[in-house]
Amino acid sequence: MHCFNLNPTVAVAAVALLTALPTVQAGMYTKSSPVVQVDAKNYDRLIAKSNYTSVVEFYAPWCGHCKNLKPAYEKAAKNLDGLAKVAAVNCDEDENKQLCSMMGVQGFPTLKIVRPGKKRGSKPVVEDYQGERSAKAIVNAVVDKINNHVRKVADKDIDTFLSTNNETAKAILFTDKGTTSALLRSLAIDFLDVITFAQVRDKESKTTELFGIESYPTLVLLPGGDKEALLYQGEMKKPAMLKFLSQVGEPNPDPAPAKSKGDKKSEKKDKKDKKDKAPKASSETTSTTTTESSEATEVPPSAESKPKVIEVAPPIAAIASAQALINECLHPKAHICVLAFAPVARGETAEKALTSLSEIAFKHAQAERHLFPFYEVHTDNEAIAPVFKGLELTGEVELVAVNAKRGWWRHYEGDFSSTSVESWIDAIRMNEGPKNKLPEAIIGEVIQESKTATEKPVETVEVKVEEDVMIEVDTEPETTSWQGAEPTPEATDASPKHEEL
Repeated sequence: MHCFNLNPTVAVAAVALLTALPTVQAGMYTKSSPVVQVDAKNYDRLIAKSNYTSVVEFYAPWCGHCKNLKPAYEKAAKNLDGLAKVAAVNCDEDENKQLCSMMGVQGFPTLKIVRPGKKRGSKPVVEDYQGERSAKAIVNAVVDKINNHVRKVADKDIDTFLSTNNETAKAILFTDKGTTSALLRSLAIDFLDVITFAQVRDKESKTTELFGIESYPTLVLLPGGDKEALLYQGEMKKPAMLKFLSQVGEPNPDPAPAKSKGDKKSEKKDKKDKKDKAPKASSETTSTTTTESSEATEVPPSAESKPKVIEVAPPIAAIASAQALINECLHPKAHICVLAFAPVARGETAEKALTSLSEIAFKHAQAERHLFPFYEVHTDNEAIAPVFKGLELTGEVELVAVNAKRGWWRHYEGDFSSTSVESWIDAIRMNEGPKNKLPEAIIGEVIQESKTATEKPVETVEVKVEEDVMIEVDTEPETTSWQGAEPTPEATDASPKHEEL
């Protein structure tokens, strides 16, 4: 799904090409964009030391996949406003290249979810986002990673909860839901160390009767000490709830303002002293923040180690009969296959094409990201001729992608270098590029053959999902990197409802 593979040779060539251009491309996101623009200078302050969960896109403005992601990413930013941060780093800027490298960025766009550690001041947790490139999928993934500082209180716990730190303000949401909403979790983050948040279910009769709760959801604010409880009567929307809760204390600024020696003389000395501890602990771990992220992701191969990876890449499987081709790729329920048509006596062009495919397959297998299958098909086999002719192929070596279930095929045009072929593969996974209607005449019915139907045993995985299957197939659907079908406009336009409590 990446535009560009950042190996050293290609990176040098790309830099040379870009510097030769008459003008340098600006970043994709304008100042008015809901996406926060981050660079190497402010990454720690805005992201690594934030109390909030963030999703960060590492991109290059010339990358086609990055441009295609932009509308969905900005829509995700709007939907996550007030809940989490949506940020972007332009890796094409010289000042950001070291940051992108340290974060383990190998291609564009790369998305990473960064969330605070469990303890204040601890190192953030950085994870690769491997979901669909739709606003809905990004929002759902980020919401799942929002830290939860809300306590669930039952009847047996209420007395202890109320008596502990009696002078500290408390907010209790009475709800008929068992889960804690993203809205309530975000409010708890806003007022971290200012207000203690709790959630009480409607079935806790003792507590609901104690506070006279008659409808759900209901928010009650306890200012602390002997002050009377305050009942919130507005809409369950964040701006109004923030204003209500701010009666007992100001929400934490984010990002935290830079501290100066004179800050300790402020009227809120105790509160600022407490906050100062977290940045100090965090600053000690700043240099290791990006190291942890690269440990949690695939470490970029060095220039010396990459040739070794290519040398051990096994060849792709070869299909030896027309029926085997039907069984694997050309029956009515068959998913995506990439077919490399070439003669048995391979020439230089065929070797280059097949080597590129084997390298790409091996690369993804090493990262435990399994693509749709690649097969070598011998054009010398007369039984294969109807397929070759049906697709109107004429070259000695041809690469095509077929999707019999959806009835389309795509033709590769270009040189057979690994970089060029991988860009084509990425476009297929992103559901980009032109499609041709697959001739019905080449579709057949599955007939079981002997185990010698293919020259090389191939492990296949049956994936029960709706097509178009722009996914990487894994042996367990739950861990698929790009799960499900390419989202329809209707699916991606639906705004996730995270305000509901």
